[in-house]
Amino acid sequence: MDIHVLTLFPEVFPAVLDASILRIARASGHLRVHLHNLRDHAADRHRSVDDRPFGGGPGMVLKPEPVFRAVEAIEAELERPARRILLTPQGRRFCHALAAELAAEPALLLLCGHYEGFDERIRTGLAPAELSIGDYVLTGGELPALVVIDAIARLLDGVLGHEESAASESFSHGRLDHPHYTRPVEFRGMRVPEVLRTGDHERIAAWRLRQALEHTRVRRGDLLGKPESGNASPDPGPGLHVKETAP
Repeated sequence: MDIHVLTLFPEVFPAVLDASILRIARASGHLRVHLHNLRDHAADRHRSVDDRPFGGGPGMVLKPEPVFRAVEAIEAELERPARRILLTPQGRRFCHALAAELAAEPALLLLCGHYEGFDERIRTGLAPAELSIGDYVLTGGELPALVVIDAIARLLDGVLGHEESAASESFSHGRLDHPHYTRPVEFRGMRVPEVLRTGDHERIAAWRLRQALEHTRVRRGDLLGKPESGNASPDPGPGLHVKETAP
């Protein structure tokens, strides 16, 4: 899979991309990440990509011209079409189902915002899908891009060491994961449940399912169609669509 990232700060990415599962995914050829600096597509000698907002107000807004030029230049070099994704707090909330949907794409183009955000004509003219990793505001889209890349990479065939690892994790079946234990059997008075040491795979599977459902009921009841125990809003469901904004 190819993921192209358009960003003002490409230096943010290498430390994460060169570590752990992402390093393995890239080294094995399952994942290719291409970083593109938005300033390379500015028209003036100062490499300006932002300007003051019309109507007044604080901060700066990313201009449409360099973003359009960058996207068009990137896509002109692609061997296969890339799905455009705009990382913005106004977007659809990212979840496991969306990660799986995006992992099935041949290529993605992630657009990282900064400052006060994008000129609205970038949304209307390029018509990207809009995606948010949560109901909060970050300095820019670089960290959300890394979150999306990491979540997708784990779902690519051949990336994880065990083919069942991704399929058994939290959210993969609409519920949280079951508890995990390893050696020693007893630690500070806390013991590994006896059923996990029986070798009876059917009993173990049934225990894990019960535990997963109970964890989900207590911690994330919304995943089971019940009121959520936390404060986060329920997930709107699968499918990634362009967010409609009020005029």
